[in-house]
Amino acid sequence: MVTRLKASPDTCAWGYFDATLDPVLEVESGETVVIETVSGGPEHTPSAEAGFEIPPELLEIHAHSPRQLPGHILTGPVAISGARPGQVLEVQIVDVQLRQNWGWNIIRPLAGTLPDDFQEARTTIIPLNRDTMMADLSWGLALPMKPFFGVMGVAPPLNWGRISTIQPRAHGGNLDNKELVAGTTLYLPVFTNGALFSCGDGHGAQGDGEVCVTAIETALQGTFRFVLRDDLQLNYPRAQTPTHLITMGMHEDLNRCAEMALRDMIAWIVDRTGLSREDAYMLCSLAGDLRITQTVNGNKGVHMMMETALLAGSAD
Repeated sequence: MVTRLKASPDTCAWGYFDATLDPVLEVESGETVVIETVSGGPEHTPSAEAGFEIPPELLEIHAHSPRQLPGHILTGPVAISGARPGQVLEVQIVDVQLRQNWGWNIIRPLAGTLPDDFQEARTTIIPLNRDTMMADLSWGLALPMKPFFGVMGVAPPLNWGRISTIQPRAHGGNLDNKELVAGTTLYLPVFTNGALFSCGDGHGAQGDGEVCVTAIETALQGTFRFVLRDDLQLNYPRAQTPTHLITMGMHEDLNRCAEMALRDMIAWIVDRTGLSREDAYMLCSLAGDLRITQTVNGNKGVHMMMETALLAGSAD
């Protein structure tokens, strides 16, 4: 069974995650949902005369859904029946598609990886070609697109209250991990009944770092299959591509991020293979890749990648 969840003022929350939100949809474990998302405020939207496709629901959200906290427009939450704290939600990213023919990028003073170097604010509208999957940059470069959702997360713990979508944390959220394209799987620890999954912050293309604050921000449609896992125990998000395991660390200090991602990869290798911690640590040094996910969201991100072909044992 496949269910479609459209973006609208009734199905979107602007700027926040909150464990007290009522779900806009409930599905069973194993079901597939097609989720439509939109991106950006009025200040990021081209005029109607510019000739771009502007989803009408984006304008309706601007008019009727106040921005509660600085952050992204999320579609959801989706409850998975029977989900409870302590479980893991497996999010299979089946497909990701563009929903419009433009995206936006901003430079903002006092923000980004070089907050003092660029003192003029700039918003750039970028044409997107859905036939060629190229973004047409203003100086003539055709940039290949690999769309993914910057924000995918479950509800945070109830005692956190309402939190901004900007900082990634243990519940997922603004991961900005460009590896999470169609065909990959994200694992999220569940903190509240129903799990309450939301997504948004569609990206047409992004480099590791997302250094100027944003990627190519755009509207996406994602097809997700949700599976509850009782056989896994996680404190932090993990992911898996067809070829790699991915662990993640998020913190204000990049050193701490790297330590978190490395420790979790060591633990995952030990669980999968039975290697000692010392051997797993050595393997991470010889074959693991620590990569900077993003440096612009308050909590920075580092992810570690390890080829599954190098590991003995069965996959999750």
